[in-house]
Amino acid sequence: MDEGTAWIILIVACILEPCWVICLDKSENFKHKAWGIAAVVLVLLCLYCLSIPEKWIGPGISYSILAGVGAAGIVIAGRFLYKEKLTPRKLFFISLIIIGIVGVRLLAG
Repeated sequence: MDEGTAWIILIVACILEPCWVICLDKSENFKHKAWGIAAVVLVLLCLYCLSIPEKWIGPGISYSILAGVGAAGIVIAGRFLYKEKLTPRKLFFISLIIIGIVGVRLLAG
């Protein structure tokens, strides 16, 4: 595996992050077993996908990207799935997350 493949796997992990959180919410504290099982499977798959690129990208960079993209993804999902309002303040702080991710990547070389 090369660094390019590692980035693709990290992107998959970043996509899985908001997916498992949404499934967890839909499970309503595991009252709906299918959603709960989906959440558990997705979180384990997300963590597995996170563990693969750490060798090429580094654990700190990988996790910070996963956390930042996952947080932004949840906010975006909240807007479309739950009709949450995106205020200028929320957009400002989401942009700070994205700027932080880009900054960390640029500093990592």
